Amino acid sequence: MGLQLEGRVIFLATNNVNKFNEARRVLTEHKIAVGMLRVKSTEIQSEDLEEIASTSAKDAFEKCHLPVIVEDAGLFIDALKGFPGPYAAYVFKTIGNAGLLRIMGNVKERKAIFKSAIAYCSAALELPICFKGEVVGEITLGEHRKSADGGFGFDPIFKPVSSDKVFAEMSITEKNKHSHRAMALHRFAEWYKKLPGQKQSHAPAI
Repeated sequence: MGLQLEGRVIFLATNNVNKFNEARRVLTEHKIAVGMLRVKSTEIQSEDLEEIASTSAKDAFEKCHLPVIVEDAGLFIDALKGFPGPYAAYVFKTIGNAGLLRIMGNVKERKAIFKSAIAYCSAALELPICFKGEVVGEITLGEHRKSADGGFGFDPIFKPVSSDKVFAEMSITEKNKHSHRAMALHRFAEWYKKLPGQKQSHAPAI
């Protein structure tokens, strides 16, 4: 017999309310209730987003014993050989959008890829399972003003190829039509809704 998911709640372990709001919109579409969980989890140094997210999810679950998802995202810029990659949050914290734009200077090739890894861990899993999403775009020449929803991180300087706006100019609903995070969350949600009741073993990233 499968798990009765109606009325169940999963938790997104994050201190970023903007990330939570985006995730909540996506999961609500799938009728999945989600709460924000402020728990300090281990974040390893790795070039692999899935490894970072999985390690954090496992650590968060061991601390709270609740079904939990953790997201790790990276911005990979072709001209900078993939920098800042999985270190995007640290780079934003230290030099911000203005600093990254200075590094880009007069670089003409501005292709970039935003990638997301969503890791889920619960008592039903032996190991976390990961779901991936990515969106191709470009780094703009300057910062764009934010919409009412605001955006965060490198959103003011990243424009997906599927839109004429940067992420920061979009509402949450609009951004979720294009973003790497929303793509990974949709994949997680489709899997979660079919989650069987028996114990699961680790599965490869989807």
